[in-house]
Formats: sequence, structure tokens, C-alpha cells
Amino acid sequence: MATIRVRVPALEAEAKEVSNQLEFLFEEEGFPVAVFEASEDGRIWISEVLILNSDERAAREIFAARAGHLFAGGVLPEETEIEALPEINWVAKSLEGLKPVRAGRIVVHGAHDRDCVRGHEIGIEIEAAQAFGTGHHGTTEGCLLELARLLKRNRFERMLDLGTGTGVLAIALAKLTRQEVLATDIDPIATEAAVDNAKKNGVAPLFKAFTAAGVDDRRFSEFGPFDLAVANILAKPLEQMSAKFCAQMADRAVLVLSGLRVEHGPRIISAYAQQGFRLERSGEIDGWLTLTLVRGAWQP
Repeated sequence: MATIRVRVPALEAEAKEVSNQLEFLFEEEGFPVAVFEASEDGRIWISEVLILNSDERAAREIFAARAGHLFAGGVLPEETEIEALPEINWVAKSLEGLKPVRAGRIVVHGAHDRDCVRGHEIGIEIEAAQAFGTGHHGTTEGCLLELARLLKRNRFERMLDLGTGTGVLAIALAKLTRQEVLATDIDPIATEAAVDNAKKNGVAPLFKAFTAAGVDDRRFSEFGPFDLAVANILAKPLEQMSAKFCAQMADRAVLVLSGLRVEHGPRIISAYAQQGFRLERSGEIDGWLTLTLVRGAWQP
């Protein structure tokens, strides 16, 4: 099975709208979606989705069934390009040479940039080859900035990083507080990577992790209820699990939610308002939203 790239050229406005729709249609699978300029005069843009672990025939069928209604007559445009990509670690390749990311005192960097961390800064070393979050995405950066802000003013006793990926947010929490943090992910490979990164960053004794789908696992009760939780995942699962997620939180608690496009904000705020959380703060980086929601007497 291969990674199949589906590209549809169109005028700028149409391409951007198609891309927005593709993000929604494929967000549950986590298939990467992009939109970019394709002509020198800026008129033609391309909307693109990478369909993972497929072949060209199956990918065409998947794309047509899921996204065909976006096009006239429900038929894919003749200009649609569908091709299998070579067997290359595209995530690692695309992240080669990326500069360190600074979010307040936190610096996320690769091994080759260890010397960039200044004396007053907190370095977190994450290799670019890891596909689950290196700090370069607006959602991760937004979460890091917000966690650093919250921890300047508040002390939290029980902390959770839901959907931890590389573990960068949980590692940041452990380094900033020197307290125990629970990190979970639905993907056992991500969990393993997170645990390994915690060891490399010197916080293994504070880093507790397990693999779990959602927040139903009985092991959550051993660590909660949580007074601070961060979840940098996708809008749909955040909305679907809102009740169960909030049931793991203390009566006086703070949630930092990201993985959200700006247009997702209202429905996420509404879902969590029904569980007693109110919006305290929102921030945007490159069209990606980070929400801080509070329950009880918190004034972060």
C-alpha cells in the first residue's frame, strides 16, 4: 500500500473552498490536506489531499465517494491528478532543516540545534523525523504559549495531555512544573515515541503514559480528576468526546483545546459550554485556533 496524492486545480477562491471542505471530509482519518498557488500569475491554485495506505484505484473511489459532490455533476474534473508517491518519509523530508520554534521560554528543537537554547530557556528536543508533532505547527505553538502563560499564574495538581503525539506538550508541562503529567494517545507508536522523548528530555520519572482510544479507559481514574488538560487533536473527536472528556475533569479546571480551524471554534465552545466550561481566552496562529476553557472559580 502507498500514499496516494490527489490534486485538483481550480481558480483561487474555488480551490480554497474545496480545501476547506476536504479538511472536514477527511479529518477523522487524519489525511493531510493542503492548498497552494500553482501558476505564475496566481490565478490557478491546487487543493490536495494525501490518502494514506491505499492504491490509485481505491484512492480514486474514496475521493469520488467522499468529495465528488463538491464538483459539477458530482464528477471529478478531468484535470484531477491521482498518483502514488515514492516510498519516502515525506514528513521527515518536509521538516528537514526547520529552525527551532520559540514559544515564550520554551524552545522546541532538533538534536542539531541543541546549542540554540539560551540559559534562561527551556529546551525540548524532538526530532523532525517524527510525524506526531514537532512544534512547528500553529496548533502546537499555540498550546505551548498558552500553557506557559497559565503556569505563570497558577499551580495545577493533576495534568493531562490527551492525544500526546511526540509528547512535546506533556514534556513542556513536566519541565515547567516539575510535577507528574499523564500523556495518552490512540496510537501505540505515538505513545512509544512520547515515552522515548520524555527519557531524552530528562523527565521520564514525571511522565506517565498509556495508549487509549478516547477517555473511556479505566486507567484515567487512577490519575484524575484533572485540573488542567490539553488536547491538540481534531475538531470532530473533541466535539464527540466532550461529555466524557469533561467527566474526567475536576469541578475547578482548565482545558486548552487546539487542532482547530478558526471556523470550528463556535461548535467546540458550544459543546463544552454544555458541560459547564466557559471560554476564557482564544488565540490564532496561521488560521489555527487555541481555546482556553474554564470551569469553576478559575481566573487564569
